[in-house]
Amino acid sequence: MLIDVKNLFKIYNEGEEAEVRALDGVSVGIDRGEFVAIIGASGSGKSTLMNILGCLDIPTYGDYHLDGLDVTELNDRQLAHVRNKQIGFIFQGYNLIPALNAWENVELPLIYQGVPASRRADQVEEALERVNMADRAKHRPTEMSGGQQQRVAIARAIATRPPIIMADEPTGALDSKTGLHVLEILHSLHADGSTIILITHDNGIAATANRVVRLSDGHIIYDGAREGAFQ
Repeated sequence: MLIDVKNLFKIYNEGEEAEVRALDGVSVGIDRGEFVAIIGASGSGKSTLMNILGCLDIPTYGDYHLDGLDVTELNDRQLAHVRNKQIGFIFQGYNLIPALNAWENVELPLIYQGVPASRRADQVEEALERVNMADRAKHRPTEMSGGQQQRVAIARAIATRPPIIMADEPTGALDSKTGLHVLEILHSLHADGSTIILITHDNGIAATANRVVRLSDGHIIYDGAREGAFQ
C-alpha cells in the first residue's frame, strides 16, 4: 500500500475549552495508481488530511506510512526530502512565483532536487509540452490567464516525475470549461500511472474520481466507489 493511515488525530488547543479536532481518528489506505477524491464541506478536515498526507504537517496522534516509511518519525528536513521526491502539489491559487517565467517556475523544484542542468531542460520541456504550455515558456504569470497559470502549476508538479499528485481544489478558481481541461490532464496523468489525490468540496468534481472518501467533522463517513458516494 502506498499510503497507509491509521487512527489519525489532528487536535488544536488540546485539553482546552476551545479544543478543535480537525481529524478525529481517521484511517485510510490508498494503493499505488489510484485516483481518489477526498470531499467535504469547509471545516470537514479534508485540507488538514491533505496537509498531513502531503508531509506539510504532522498529526497529533496516529500512524502514517508512505511507501513503507514511517512519516511521523521524520524531522522537518526529512519531511521536505520526502515531499520533493514523492509528491507533486497543485493548489487552487497556483502558487507560481510572479518574477519567474513559466519555464523558470517549472524548473524550480528540479533545482531543489539537485537535478543537473542538462536533465532539467529535458524534464521542464517534457512537462510544459504535457500541459500544452511549451509556447508560453517565456511568459510570466501576469501574462497568462488563470487556466494557463494552473497548467503551468501542473507542469511544475509533474516535472520531478513524482509518483503522487495531490491537487487541492485545482479547479476552484477556474471557469467550468477550463476546469474540465485541468481534470482531463489529471486523468491523463492517472492513465500513465500516477496516483492522484484530489481534494474538493464539489460533488461533480469528486464524481470524476474512481474512489471517493467523504469527510465530515474530522471523520470519514464514506469510503468507496463513486457510484455509491452520491446516493
